[in-house]
Amino acid sequence: VSIAISLGGAGAAFWMIMAGFLGMTLKFTEVTLSIKYREFLPDGTIMGGAMEYLSKGFATKGWVKTGKYLAFIYAIFLILGAIGAGNTFQVSQSLGIMQHEISFFNDYPYVFGIILAFITGLVIIGGIKRIANVAERIVPFMVVFYLIMVFWVLFVNFSLIDDAFILIFKEAFTPTAVAGGMFGAMAQGFQRAVFSNEAGLGSAAIAHAPARVKYPIRQGLVSLYEPFVDTIIVCTMTALVVIITGVYTGGTPELDAIISAKQGANLTSAAFGSVVSWFPHILGFAIFMFAFSTMISWSYYGERAWVYIFGIKSSIVFKLIFLAFIVIATIVNTGLMVDFSSILFLALAIPNIFGIVIMSGDVKGYLKDYMSKLKSGELDNEAIR
Repeated sequence: VSIAISLGGAGAAFWMIMAGFLGMTLKFTEVTLSIKYREFLPDGTIMGGAMEYLSKGFATKGWVKTGKYLAFIYAIFLILGAIGAGNTFQVSQSLGIMQHEISFFNDYPYVFGIILAFITGLVIIGGIKRIANVAERIVPFMVVFYLIMVFWVLFVNFSLIDDAFILIFKEAFTPTAVAGGMFGAMAQGFQRAVFSNEAGLGSAAIAHAPARVKYPIRQGLVSLYEPFVDTIIVCTMTALVVIITGVYTGGTPELDAIISAKQGANLTSAAFGSVVSWFPHILGFAIFMFAFSTMISWSYYGERAWVYIFGIKSSIVFKLIFLAFIVIATIVNTGLMVDFSSILFLALAIPNIFGIVIMSGDVKGYLKDYMSKLKSGELDNEAIR
């Protein structure tokens, strides 16, 4: 959020909100397709996500080879995306905030990487159940904690909220905002707005695949709330904090350096610190936990893509590669990670969105059938898997 606004001005927030609304439809479609075409392996493992619905969905239309090619290409990009956007980007952002809090990591950043790799390894080696257990404990607590800080900053600056919204809409259609905002809705927005909800990337559909539901539409409807909460509510509130405090414009050597390095976490921290001096210390922990939960989720996405190509017996190879890149990320340029993540998100979105557009008519049929059964009361008499 902070990076998008620093690059595109306050108007970039408008386009991120629009990306959130559009993302709701994309999320609904891809999650529905993921449940529809998921595969249950003999050992109980569930394979789902874009790889499955691209290959199987296209096969139902007689485009077997096209579906397989798209699924393979998507899986390759997802592996790279998990290592790039889901790993090294998260590490670089959390490292930046931790270096601000603990000076030791300025001289020995790789130590932070080793510690984080060890903690992450304890979780991801345990598989999807352990990942889910950790995430469901971390995320709700940190979201509530984060929102309390946001509400306080907005409360203290309540008189400036209307001015912030006016500025957002005023700059939404200026050349600067179009470059950083509209492009942000596709690349920067696919990286920022969609970074929080992953709509259009097909990755989150993998996480929904194990859901114990009989009707794909049900899980699709549940997924509608994710872009709304993540992007339209949480990211908008963050945008208000960044805009109201004015940190995105720079003006000091420290802020200019943060913006130049594309350290969004530090820019957000500076925004909170301008209101309450000790907020950045608490925010540092919150950002670290958000990054950690994101990393363990993306490790699972990448593992599923790896298994799709190389088979389940080699999944440990991907996990070791993933952990190695946590350490590598501590010595790589942050700006490079931001740009690399943008490219990977766009690469993921292209085959996935192409596929769900082709199969959107099928989803429309599933929805029509589901609503018909719901009205007739048939759903109440059928068990959920």
